[in-house]
Amino acid sequence: MSAMKKNAQGERLVPCPHCGGDAVFAPSNRYRPFCGERCREMDLGAWASESFRVAAAPPTDDNEPLPH
Repeated sequence: MSAMKKNAQGERLVPCPHCGGDAVFAPSNRYRPFCGERCREMDLGAWASESFRVAAAPPTDDNEPLPH
């Protein structure tokens, strides 16, 4: 198991989910768990454009699709 990384202020560093760079995981980072605004916005854009999806089982005959 690897040692937890910390910055000079002793705050925990984690990999940014978007770019993989160091991100401060503390209240001082308003974009956490991302490293900055750009990575946060790019991740949000990917969700908004449906590039990311949550897997789900297809409906069965017992389940009626919901009306739009």
